[in-house]
Amino acid sequence: MKDGKLCFAVIVGTRGFFNTDLAVHGKRDMLTVLDSLGFATIIMPDTATPTGCVESTEDGIACANHFKKHADEIDGIIVTLPNFGLELGIVAAIHESKLNVPVLLHAEDDDLDKIDVAHRRDAFCGKLSVANNFIQYGIPFTNTTLHTCKVNSKVFKDDVVRFSGVCRVVNGLRKARIGAIGARPADFQTMRVSEKLLQRSGVTVVSVDHSEIIFDALRLADDDKRVVDKLKEIRAYGTIPASIPDKNILKQAKYTVVVEKWIADNRISAAGIQCWTSIQKNYGCATCLTMSMLGEVKVPCACEVDVAGAISMLALTLASDNASALLDWNNNYGEDRNKCVNTHCSNYPKSFFGTDDIEISELDVLGTTLGKDNCFGAVKGKVRKGPMTYLRVSTDDFTGKIKAYVGEGDFTDDPCAMAGGVAVCAIDNLQELMNHIVRNGYEHHVGMVRTHVAQILQEALQNYLGWEIYLHN
Repeated sequence: MKDGKLCFAVIVGTRGFFNTDLAVHGKRDMLTVLDSLGFATIIMPDTATPTGCVESTEDGIACANHFKKHADEIDGIIVTLPNFGLELGIVAAIHESKLNVPVLLHAEDDDLDKIDVAHRRDAFCGKLSVANNFIQYGIPFTNTTLHTCKVNSKVFKDDVVRFSGVCRVVNGLRKARIGAIGARPADFQTMRVSEKLLQRSGVTVVSVDHSEIIFDALRLADDDKRVVDKLKEIRAYGTIPASIPDKNILKQAKYTVVVEKWIADNRISAAGIQCWTSIQKNYGCATCLTMSMLGEVKVPCACEVDVAGAISMLALTLASDNASALLDWNNNYGEDRNKCVNTHCSNYPKSFFGTDDIEISELDVLGTTLGKDNCFGAVKGKVRKGPMTYLRVSTDDFTGKIKAYVGEGDFTDDPCAMAGGVAVCAIDNLQELMNHIVRNGYEHHVGMVRTHVAQILQEALQNYLGWEIYLHN
């Protein structure tokens, strides 16, 4: 990040026996386009090489040294070939900089009326040589949608926006710290996860005994300013039935204050929380509202200490820059085999629901066994209609791999008279997807976000993190 903006290092490749003016103009055009899209840039000074672009190995090393000075600011690298471009300098710039960030490879179109010796670009060909060298050096990269395209074209601008999502996902997960607040429910062995496999991808799991959170909440005074402010925030977040005692809302406020402080103190990116039954029995509230409010500010929280589910949610949030939710694959939708019902108690961020106020009340199912007075904090409503992407990350101890499935669908406005947080989902070839989930032993939880970002997630997780990805079509 630079000045609060996603920042790209830009490498402009050239080759001397082609028209170097094309490279100079291409450099200027690329910087203009990136600025118009709201991105910051780092580029080698014009005076650092004879053309201000990268051609020789020496040029590449000079470029790499410049990038090293700004390493903490750079989120990704964009390589552009306004003409053929010499692969030696380009690969040296990336290899020697050791930035380890995503790379986007672009080559400029030739114009049919400008393909004489003095004006032709040959970037169509040069891109092949650069890509070949990336493969030789083990440099993962992202290709543009079209083999060549004009830098100011819509297709390239769309590519850059998608690439920014890839950078957020890759860089975010490589340094992610996932909170595990409490123990997973004993009944749910599906929530098992390999912390060691996750660590190999840079994902650190940070655990805390739930009793520490609970006792810190119990020690908070009713008139603590943080508690008073959180009470106001809760009451403004949704509609609370008049039947809910003030003491139960106060418990929720104190719990939320402590969880938020622990997350901030430990630099937590996302968390899985022990949402039943210890918290209800030993403290007397649900965790859903706390999780919903954190999710709304893009700190995703998963139910039942589902660490891999929290990672799924985090990846969705990073890809889309929107709040994500964790849902159960829960019910068929009558005999429509391309629709299903996804529910939770729920902890969905407020933005998942319609324009009407959400209801904040007691857990329905757990309330029948644990007592509704111990279960305040469920966020209830119907998920509003719109596009959706789903993702599930899982660790496979038997193969030593991290795997995932991803795809796109829609939240629908079809009626469903279930309680809690309810989403009716439409997904093409849903039965094929369910068969893949069943056959590959995936968990019943799935992360979802309110936009289409499957392509970003596949590129980030498979190409850069090396995870095994199934893209559902």
